[in-house]
Amino acid sequence: MGDNSGKEQKAVLNEGQENEMEIFGYRTCSCRKALCLAGSILSLGVLPLVFYWRPAWHVWGNCVPCSLQEADTVLLRTTDEFQTYSWKKVTWVHLSTLSSTFGLTPGHPLIIDEDCIINRAIQKPDLKVRCIKVQKIRYVWNNLEGQFQKIGSLEDWLSSAKIHLKFGSGLTREEQEIRRLICGPNTIDVEITPIWKLLSKEVLNPFYIFQLFSVCLWFSEDYKEYALAIILMSIISISLTVYDLRQQSVKLHRLVEAHNSITVSVCERKSGVRQLESRFLVPGDLLILTGNKVQMPCDAILIDGSCVVDEGMLTGESIPVTKTPLPKTDSPLPWKTQSEVDSKRHILFCGTEVIQTKAACSRMVRAVVLQTGFNTAKGDLVRSILYPKAMSFKLYRDAIRFLLCLVGTATIGMVYTLCVYVLSGESPEDVVKKALDVITIAVPPALPAALTTGIIYAQRRLKKRGIFCISPQRINVCGQLNLVCFDKTGTLTCDGLDLWGVVPCDKNGFQEVHSFALGKALPWGPLCAAMASCHSLILLDDTIQGDPLDLKMFEATAWEMTVSEDDFHLKGVPAHAMVVKPRKPASQVPVEGMVILHQFPFSSALQRMTVIIQEVGGDRLAFMKGAPERVVSFCQPETVPTSFISELQIYTTQGFRVIALAYKNLEADHHTSALTREKVECDLVFLGLLILENRLKEETKPVLEELISAQIRTVMITGDNLQTAITVARKSGMVSESQKVILIEADETPGSSSASISWKLVEEKKHIACGNQDNYINIREEAHDNGKEGSYHFALDGKSFQVINRYFSSLLPKILINGTIFARMSPGQKSSLVEEFQKLDYFVGMCGDGANDCGALKMAHVGISLSEQEASVASPFTSKTPNIECVPHLIKRQTAFQITSFCSRIWPSQPSLV
Repeated sequence: MGDNSGKEQKAVLNEGQENEMEIFGYRTCSCRKALCLAGSILSLGVLPLVFYWRPAWHVWGNCVPCSLQEADTVLLRTTDEFQTYSWKKVTWVHLSTLSSTFGLTPGHPLIIDEDCIINRAIQKPDLKVRCIKVQKIRYVWNNLEGQFQKIGSLEDWLSSAKIHLKFGSGLTREEQEIRRLICGPNTIDVEITPIWKLLSKEVLNPFYIFQLFSVCLWFSEDYKEYALAIILMSIISISLTVYDLRQQSVKLHRLVEAHNSITVSVCERKSGVRQLESRFLVPGDLLILTGNKVQMPCDAILIDGSCVVDEGMLTGESIPVTKTPLPKTDSPLPWKTQSEVDSKRHILFCGTEVIQTKAACSRMVRAVVLQTGFNTAKGDLVRSILYPKAMSFKLYRDAIRFLLCLVGTATIGMVYTLCVYVLSGESPEDVVKKALDVITIAVPPALPAALTTGIIYAQRRLKKRGIFCISPQRINVCGQLNLVCFDKTGTLTCDGLDLWGVVPCDKNGFQEVHSFALGKALPWGPLCAAMASCHSLILLDDTIQGDPLDLKMFEATAWEMTVSEDDFHLKGVPAHAMVVKPRKPASQVPVEGMVILHQFPFSSALQRMTVIIQEVGGDRLAFMKGAPERVVSFCQPETVPTSFISELQIYTTQGFRVIALAYKNLEADHHTSALTREKVECDLVFLGLLILENRLKEETKPVLEELISAQIRTVMITGDNLQTAITVARKSGMVSESQKVILIEADETPGSSSASISWKLVEEKKHIACGNQDNYINIREEAHDNGKEGSYHFALDGKSFQVINRYFSSLLPKILINGTIFARMSPGQKSSLVEEFQKLDYFVGMCGDGANDCGALKMAHVGISLSEQEASVASPFTSKTPNIECVPHLIKRQTAFQITSFCSRIWPSQPSLV
């Protein structure tokens, strides 16, 4: 970026991210500053008040434009439709304090190496760093690239081999001190906002300033009773608002308070392992994880050993997740893109709890600090609460237009009053008073107090119903919702799963369904072995814990789980491995047990998991479990029954959740660590289908019928199977029996930048296809429903949504108008879908149980979480009742408040007529 001295230089901060901002460089001008000071005195404080309301004017008034390299002040502007301005002072961090301690000089090897952003930010020979702090994140000036860059995390371009080589032995004490000084402390500090600051911010609101002016005018005209009443209302209103904001500040402070006081073990190069307070951690530090029940104080990449982590803080579900070490490969690609496995499988996120560690070859579980402070997953969650995304509500836009009309009317009235009273020979004092009085009649001064009191009262009524609100400005829009999106599992359907049965498969095809209802055990065989071993369950305090699906599957086998003791010797089996074995009465099982040697954990992107097991005194096998369509693609074609698709549809159309199982024999000579996922997951033998039932909640159907009768659209967004989602939509009443469901499928053409899209009626399997062009779809002809509005619904999965969004963007709005069922949606796709609905001028509500719904809950106009986990703090509303009954209640209550709010705006106070 070139030097543009004397000219305003514009750059972009957080380019391509949600919180993207434009940044402009300015330099303070002494003459302008003196003029602004004089203006502040002469205007009796009005100018500073205007500068407070308009931050950009403050910068323009006190500074002159310059390049970012020379700037001592930066002006920030959001890139959204609001284009909100803020400004920050550029500060300096001096490394000279380390010169005496470590002999730090401009020629020191640690300073010369410009492979990382930290060293590129150090100005030589002064050894100082320019930085700004925006929304709790620190940015440093990169001298090499000429731009401000975020600090406090490892560089994204680092390869897996580089991470192992550079940070595998820890940092030296000198490196730690330099990084600590530049990156800042590893803390998520949310200070309790002082009452005086909350009070001043509320009082300096333009409405309250206008109210103060009005009250002074009324006192001068002897309207004492009305003025005192307004003062009393305002004091109550301001007190309630400040109290509410203070309570939220205290709650958020307590939520993150414990994070900053954790003691960790850090391995230092040359010095060995030492205990350290977590606030001293820096990116690149090597953590040694010992013991269980450890809270993660930062984001870290696991490089050695494995961990079982409770990510309830992030997902809303306290289900143990297995983390695997980052493989050490020679690829020069960035570490996040080196494997098809989701990179999150190697990351221990801040705020999550490590409930179990398992050492590998080095006998230590080691992790490299990836991000610290507000850069972490927990920090990002807290920042989303502290700095919520600005939203444009039609109600507020209309209110502003209405007030501008009132101001215009008042101005005309004031001019007319001036003319009348001047011509009638009134004294100048009376003329001014009467003219100003017209403004207070037209624009109601009691408006802010009335609205604030209404919002506080509405919050308290919701609280009595078990609905808690952390974003009061969203209350006003609840009554305007005309589309509500629902997650399926845990929201529309019950959380738990019941194992309905299993459909075995052999060379002759599918066999009879084996039902577990009568308590009859499944006969021994590969299918039974798969159910007993292909899971991510763990043993914690002698209790089996894990995913409910895995738990139900394992319990059905009537086997038990233990951990191998020191005296357990079996070739190729590590110490303290997980062992599953039949209970003693099950003597007909020919094996003593199975040892789980290695897991390739489940990933929503891959839709499968695989385990490698060793039979005690028997064979080494691999078992796979996952979405039927994915598992079949890894099986030998001759082992998959020809009736696979029809058999699968039998169960999915009844609303069952279906999981497929497969296996293969492995050579016992190979060490498990040498086997890659690609080598294991091929040429499998198909075993059969696992059928699980997910029942609708009792409240679901009546609530959806109530919303539909009120002409509020209902949409399902789920990560589950598409056919299962269609069935649940029909059972719940989201799609009536008389309405058609049109399935949309879109695929990218391999090896080219084109795509195709097809659609079919689910009942008739009739296909119509088109290429990479926008075609008109004659829905009424396809639906055969006499052109009746709303007689059809579109259903599609996440993959098709992504392809349509990319290649058929002009077709997407037409699909969304009648899109009702969206299945196999990732968390990011859920957020994108909500945003696309908002672009169509829908007021969107989102209701989820917190699992993978956090992004969509934040994106929606009204997000309602049915989970009380920490992840739900990001949702504007949280219901203590774990069903969707809260949705119509919220809409009805807030429609009443909206009427009150509207009346407050159109009923101006008229003290002069009393």
